[in-house]
Amino acid sequence: MARPAASAPDISVVVPVFDEEGAAPALAREIAAAFEGRSYEMVFVDDRSRDGTIAALTALKAEIPQLRILAHRANSGQSRAIRTGILAAHGEVIVTLDGDGQNDPADGPMLVDALLAGPPDLALVGGERVKRQDSQAKKIASKFGNGVRKRLLKDTANDTGCGLKAFRREAFLRLPYFDHIHRYIPALMLREGYRVDFRPVNHRHRQTGASKYTNFGRLMASASDLLGVMWLQTRARNPGGADEV
Repeated sequence: MARPAASAPDISVVVPVFDEEGAAPALAREIAAAFEGRSYEMVFVDDRSRDGTIAALTALKAEIPQLRILAHRANSGQSRAIRTGILAAHGEVIVTLDGDGQNDPADGPMLVDALLAGPPDLALVGGERVKRQDSQAKKIASKFGNGVRKRLLKDTANDTGCGLKAFRREAFLRLPYFDHIHRYIPALMLREGYRVDFRPVNHRHRQTGASKYTNFGRLMASASDLLGVMWLQTRARNPGGADEV
């Protein structure tokens, strides 16, 4: 999509949603409150919801002029929704968060500030959820999965399942795309020669709707994804930059 040459916002907050009629409007208002006074837009990407998610968000457009809504024509998954939002984004800095309301938008500006205060090659500051508000089974499965992934990929991340991240749009667009990429962004950023960092963030109970994932489903996807990312790492040849002569 074409990007405007002037008056573009500095920050684009990208939120994938699927059947989140109950959570999405309150989340949009929280994002607006968190980023008030900053140059930003929020891009909600609806992944072909079957409920009233789009209608609930559309009703907020007069109240929140920074709100943009994109609608997938077919259900394509969380990673594709995130990528759709980033491709359409006008900001150079992207903030992502889950559409279920468990990520706290108030932590978003902190991640942005940490990103912008870092060295030029710092491309991502990810959130690490503290005091997770999930079932014990989900926490155990997540801890195990994060431990295996961190050991194999050496991505330095304790919690890649946290949807709250701030990163540079240009850096993301350099990464190879595949389904479920959102869990491997730190590893792929490191593969491209960027630095990554992490900050503790709040985590909240889900108030409405239901989780779109099961522990078994995550395990099945993670096994093949891990092998794929490990292969990508072995095939990386980084020149360390290029000089015009």
